[in-house]
Amino acid sequence: MSITAVKGFNDMLPSETPVWQFIEETARRVFTRFGFSEIRVPVVEKTELFCRSIGDATDIVEKEMYTFCDKGGTSLTLRPEGTAGVMRALIEHKLYALDSISKLYYLGPMFRHERPQKGRYRQFHQIGAEVTGASDPIVDAQVLLMVSRLFSELGLDEPRLQVNSLGCPVCRPSYREALVAFLAQRQDALCEDCRRRQVSNPLRALDCKVPGCVEATAGAPAMLEHLCNECNDHFGRVQDYLRTADVPYSINPRMVRGLDYYTRTTFELVTGQLGSQSAVAAGGRYDGLVAQLGGPAVPGIGFALGVERVALLLGDRCPARRPELFVAVAGESARLHGFRLTAELQDLGLWVETDCEGKSIKSQLRRADKLHARYSMVLGDNELASGRISLKRMEDGSSQEVALDAKALAAHCV
Repeated sequence: MSITAVKGFNDMLPSETPVWQFIEETARRVFTRFGFSEIRVPVVEKTELFCRSIGDATDIVEKEMYTFCDKGGTSLTLRPEGTAGVMRALIEHKLYALDSISKLYYLGPMFRHERPQKGRYRQFHQIGAEVTGASDPIVDAQVLLMVSRLFSELGLDEPRLQVNSLGCPVCRPSYREALVAFLAQRQDALCEDCRRRQVSNPLRALDCKVPGCVEATAGAPAMLEHLCNECNDHFGRVQDYLRTADVPYSINPRMVRGLDYYTRTTFELVTGQLGSQSAVAAGGRYDGLVAQLGGPAVPGIGFALGVERVALLLGDRCPARRPELFVAVAGESARLHGFRLTAELQDLGLWVETDCEGKSIKSQLRRADKLHARYSMVLGDNELASGRISLKRMEDGSSQEVALDAKALAAHCV
């Protein structure tokens, strides 16, 4: 029996990696423009980090984490999300002391034990960004602007930005009380999960996709109706900044977060093109998280996008990379010269392919066509003697004579 990959853990094949590289390169470019620096944190953390930050009553901690004990008896967990690990590193290395405002981004795999489905796997990948040290609404708007610019530069006019406010520790208790009372009157119509977390995490009922729960919570009270004056002012100013920068958005009063550390501004980028997996990116403000993890009382805001879902949205719109030149060779002398010429062209930054199997010229040119090379050339004794080469553009079959020189060829191939 052959060994196959673990269910929900997928190989990324060469035909798929170009779109991932495009997403990652675009994210790095946009984030750098907004002043963010990359941080890389371990994929394994102590389990208590996620219990303290995410919350014991969340589905992630209760049912979805990959947790195990090492040989020393320490409980470890494969990271289910990125923010907690970044905040742990921020505190451990006192990054907040280097600059009062810290702007960090990360890329990498996350792990959750849930039923695999399209765009949602047990090993999945996120690109995220976090800002700590500033509570002004302009920071929220800057993050939302950056997310919007990222999707614009990816060439996606979907997903659409939706925003909401989850209030703060001052105003959320009264809303929670009103929501719990509302859900208690409709308990029989709720699914098992929503009944179980009716008291421990009642906001999740508003996010439940089970038809019965959607219907039962249709008239649920909204957090926006319970905001204190400070939260209401904060949310209004975020919207003012978004309108000033012409960032399109809509308000979704039912939007909640599945993690306990979120407060005030929360947002998602949603699409109707991926079925039930409508959220492509999500995030929000988490002003109490750093202090909750043992650090100073500094505010924060961040988001993460799902790379698999963005790749699905892009489809085949990301242009595939292809060789600039294929060097076909005839004879041993040409093979040696072709090897040196290929190396020189590669040093100049070109993707160049050549024969590796001693095949006929006809077979070599068939391979050039299969690779979708932009140009091809045939190098033999005559070309070596004349110092000139016929450079063929594969797209239309046109050709031109060029000096048999790496710099001259590179100038025509780019």
